Amino acid sequence: MIGIIGIAIIFIMVFGGYVAAGGKLGIILKSLPFELIMIGGAAVGAFVLSNDMASIKHTLKDVKKVFKGPAWKPGDYRDLLCLLFELIRLARQNPVAVEEHIEAPESSAIFGRYPKIQHDHAAVDLICDTMRSASMNYDDPHQVEEVLEKQLEANLHHALHSSHALQTIADGLPALGIVAAVLGVIKTMGSIDQPPEILGKMIGGALVGTFLGVFLAYGIVGPFAAKLKAVVEEDSHFYQLIREVLVANLHNHAANICIEVGRQNTPHHIRPSYSTLEDALKAVKAEAA
Repeated sequence: MIGIIGIAIIFIMVFGGYVAAGGKLGIILKSLPFELIMIGGAAVGAFVLSNDMASIKHTLKDVKKVFKGPAWKPGDYRDLLCLLFELIRLARQNPVAVEEHIEAPESSAIFGRYPKIQHDHAAVDLICDTMRSASMNYDDPHQVEEVLEKQLEANLHHALHSSHALQTIADGLPALGIVAAVLGVIKTMGSIDQPPEILGKMIGGALVGTFLGVFLAYGIVGPFAAKLKAVVEEDSHFYQLIREVLVANLHNHAANICIEVGRQNTPHHIRPSYSTLEDALKAVKAEAA
């Protein structure tokens, strides 16, 4: 919803201000379809040329995040901490019993209590791979932390590809607008024998290309890229939380301490409160009893 509101404000302020200043929309509306074909078509062609099919699909899918926002909500962080608490506690009580959960998370009763997390392959793989390594005595906290850090960096870099692709298009749109404007000027020069009022409209139509390129770059596509980057980076905190808790577990801290380490390293606006998390953990303990 906030994305739609932002787009509405952009259009109302730009075109509303233009009309309020005495501008006429007629010349813009007449030239807009042709300029949009040239500028938008060139931008789409450049996007297709510079990306493979997987990247194109990934970017088109990620555009929805501009309007939907982060996938992980504050309640999901609470559920993640509860899930990690259950796994850590079980691993310490019965290392053999936890293997069935980390080897087959899709059929695990523990993972099944948190279906949203269970269906996220990145989160599940991160949890299971790390706990499996610990069970194989690959338990040097510093080595594990370094491996997880590199893995998270690689995942974030991949997730940010859509944002980078959109930003590249935004950077090129002003130049494409100039191309469309130059073509409009060439068209105008071919009609130099026409009266001034006709030439004026033709020149105005040519300048619509420059306007459209700059407007789309800084008013639409650029903000889309920035918003997408912000959403991806916020969602990355979810996976960083997994790293913090599991590394703390390798340092042999108490399960409650591991969870608290993760909670305190979560950004404040998505961090579950201590009392809320404590109540959730009590419910987990009661259910396991």
